Order: sequence, then C-alpha cells, then structure tokens
Amino acid sequence: MKRTSYSCGLDAAMDVVGGKWKALILWALDTYSPCRFGELKRLVAGVSEKMLIQQLREMESDGLVHREVYHQVPPKVEYTLTTLGVSLNKALEPLSDWGFQNMDHIVAVRITETRDK
Repeated sequence: MKRTSYSCGLDAAMDVVGGKWKALILWALDTYSPCRFGELKRLVAGVSEKMLIQQLREMESDGLVHREVYHQVPPKVEYTLTTLGVSLNKALEPLSDWGFQNMDHIVAVRITETRDK
C-alpha cells in the first residue's frame, strides 16, 4: 500500500526513489531516453528482469516514468521520464557528484573493512 503522508520533503522523495535500482533507472532514462526494456536492462547492470519490471511499474505509478505502447508487430514499448522524473533526476545530481568525488575513499574504506574481518 502506498503511503499518503510524510514527515518531511526528504521522506517523500526517498519514498519514490528508494531502493537500489530506481536512481539508476532515472539516470539511464535521462541519458538514453527513450529506452526499450532490453536497453534499460543492459544499462542498469545487475538488475533482474523481474526487479526491473517491478521498479518501472512503481515509477510509472508514481508519475516518474511514462510507458508508451506502440501497437505493432512485434510489440514495442518505450520508457521516458516525465517532467516529475526529470526534476527528481536533477535533484539527485548533487548526490551523484558527491559519489564521484568520494568514490575512491568509499572503495578504500570498504576494502580495508573487508580485510580486517
């Protein structure tokens, strides 16, 4: 069941973008839009078909993604970001920048932690 109240703006934003895959799907659609399902699966490395379907459905339901069905043979479906999805992706850009700036440090710390165990 979808939530209908939030304690703050961050709570609402994290509710629609939470999880491992949604931010990566947003990035892929922003960079390579429009995308077909197979293209998205290749762009979002490691995501299973089942999980990608689930995440896309949730993102469509939340108004972040538009699913366009072309009635042709063979069937064709393309995904694009909505205006809301584009605005969320822009809001995530500073987080992505932080990740790039600190990636080496994060990896080094995690390697050290793994060795120490």
